[in-house]
Amino acid sequence: MQATPRPRWLQHVLALIACVSFAQAAAAASFGFDDVTAVARGIAAKPYKVPVDRLPPELRDLDYDALRDIRFKTDEALWRSEKLPFELMFLHMGRGLREPVAIHTIDQGQVRPVKFDPEQFSYGRNKIDPQKLRDIGFAGFRVHYPINGPTYKDEVLVFAGASYFRALGKNQIYGLSARGLAVDTAGPGGEEFPHFSEFWIEKPKRGANAVTIYALLESRRVTGAYRFVVSPGVDTAMQVTARIFPREAIAKLGIAPLTSMFTFGENQPGRDDYRPEVHDSDGLSIDTGTGEWIWRPLVNPRRLLVTSFSATNPKGFGLMQRDRQAANYEDPESLFERRPSVWVEPIGNWESGRVELVQIPSPDETNDNIVAYWVSNEPVVAGKPIELSYRLRWQMQGPVPTGKAWVVQTRRGRGYVKAPDGDINFIVDFDGPVLRALGAEPKLDAVVSVDSNAELRERNLYRNQVSGAWRMTVRVKRADASKPVEMRAFISQDGKSLSETWSYILPSESEKP
Repeated sequence: MQATPRPRWLQHVLALIACVSFAQAAAAASFGFDDVTAVARGIAAKPYKVPVDRLPPELRDLDYDALRDIRFKTDEALWRSEKLPFELMFLHMGRGLREPVAIHTIDQGQVRPVKFDPEQFSYGRNKIDPQKLRDIGFAGFRVHYPINGPTYKDEVLVFAGASYFRALGKNQIYGLSARGLAVDTAGPGGEEFPHFSEFWIEKPKRGANAVTIYALLESRRVTGAYRFVVSPGVDTAMQVTARIFPREAIAKLGIAPLTSMFTFGENQPGRDDYRPEVHDSDGLSIDTGTGEWIWRPLVNPRRLLVTSFSATNPKGFGLMQRDRQAANYEDPESLFERRPSVWVEPIGNWESGRVELVQIPSPDETNDNIVAYWVSNEPVVAGKPIELSYRLRWQMQGPVPTGKAWVVQTRRGRGYVKAPDGDINFIVDFDGPVLRALGAEPKLDAVVSVDSNAELRERNLYRNQVSGAWRMTVRVKRADASKPVEMRAFISQDGKSLSETWSYILPSESEKP
């Protein structure tokens, strides 16, 4: 059996100790973010080494259900015997989880490796000899903390696969994911997926309500040091600091990427499915920082669709799940109404750039087909470090504009007509305190614009007497069905915007460009 190689951070630390005095080594022994940064910088200065796949065949060939049958024994949770507020449990390698990660704890400044032990896992019905798995390593880890009650430690965070991670707040279930970086997503040369190769988790003190995690990110063209300060609660907040070291110039570096799923919904009906909607997120929300908020409902296009929104120092963006009505999903197993929204809040100035939205055709809900991230206008240059910080908020009720109304639903389809005319109808409902406070007959206007591929045939705005919201109807005629149509609309009173901007893209009807 091949021995497990020393983790990269340890190689660097040993080299450092060999060159400095005992006193200097002792001073450097309190491990922290600067140490992870030094490792990332050092690795970036060397040629990239492709990870070696050491996964045994009996794990590589597992199907989805067989891998799920391998479970970490809860009694083996790290820190459980010490009755600390946080606990760690670990994920087993297999099938899609084929890159091992090194995991360490930091206790009073001292690094201690967490060694893989197959005896900590139950292998269920799998015919696997645990003795052959002594050195394979972990696929990732989970963080547990009591958010739904005082006695049970809920799973609140998981790191697993490439640079993906997911978190939960109170009464939420897993939905969309975040990532460390997105490199050339939807680019002509194919996407590069960096992976977190090592983690260091600070051992929490008694009574702690936050946990700090450091991570080393690696890929062919970039390395990075990450610090996550995770505060679980009703909304689980994560403060992220990233120090990125490009080996090469990168055409498109996606910062704070979010990955979600949208298969169909009220704005894209017609599936042969008893469920009215199937999605982890239903829209992209952007606070541009200029007073304008943008809401773009998600779609499942027939071909790859990449759009973007320019901004300078945006206040935030996120993939939202605004529809919280269980009756709109009719899926008591998937519980889409309890999947979190995730809001990205920049810390400091991000200068000029764009929020990019990638929407990928998907036949069903097993694929994450939605990606959103920030791209700076500053070019990514080889050897030039990048540092930035932001917060992620995993929440049920995402932010909405203050002093303005927001979109509560978008529906596509026609009511009764005597004969088809080829027009496309949209019903958009706006709501919020600013509209509820208006008098009985306010003079409002729906300001609607469409691009050159469509003709605006009709627009109306009126109060929905049943719900109390304001309903906008839009009817357009598309010129070329092989091309998309961009539309924008908002509610205005005396020339002043009273709502966020509804920004919709009608995908092309053809599957090939």
